[in-house]
Amino acid sequence: MLVLALDTATPAVTAGLLRLPSVGCPEVLAEQVTVAARSHGELLMPSVCAVLASVQVSMSELDAVVCGAGPGPFTGLRVGMVTAAALGDALGVPVYPVGSLDAIAYRAGAGSPLLVVSDARRRQVYWARYDSSGARIEGPELGRPADLLSPGVSRVAGAAEVLELEGLEVVAPRYPDSAGLLAVVATAVRTHAPPAPLTPLYLARPDALEPGPRKRVTPV
Repeated sequence: MLVLALDTATPAVTAGLLRLPSVGCPEVLAEQVTVAARSHGELLMPSVCAVLASVQVSMSELDAVVCGAGPGPFTGLRVGMVTAAALGDALGVPVYPVGSLDAIAYRAGAGSPLLVVSDARRRQVYWARYDSSGARIEGPELGRPADLLSPGVSRVAGAAEVLELEGLEVVAPRYPDSAGLLAVVATAVRTHAPPAPLTPLYLARPDALEPGPRKRVTPV
């Protein structure tokens, strides 16, 4: 199976083409990761086209699409999810949403408790905690870095620098990659299971507010 993996939930724009065998780990055929926090819309589809062209694969050969579903900022996250939805619809292939923090956690590996974070801006972070087996036990949530101290957590992956915490081992990866995105849902993709709803996980409240009552401009 040929699978396209996308993620725009972080400052990185990730596009990768993978071969998913009937057993074993996904094989990355080509990948492009560009860190450009405000250029997701301009970079994603050119990255997809470049990845496919580099291994001479056409879009019609894709069997499935996987897409990071966040949490992430509204503007960036919706670029990847709308693109994935449009490709899935045009090609007639399923689109599988993946927790972006889960993809980072998978690549960070098991062995000891793990905290995964990404920058939510405004002195906040998106975060989730995983046990020593790699299972998510808390989150994803939005919070302040100072509130994330947790006994027993010894490793942190993702945007570790925003925590400003000492004593934690920083492990890779910093951003979701295509192998991690596909690995999280590999069983579902292999078995052609119906994908979960393609729903973005924003967590942060929108900047826009409902308008209040109109101000009177004439005398009562």
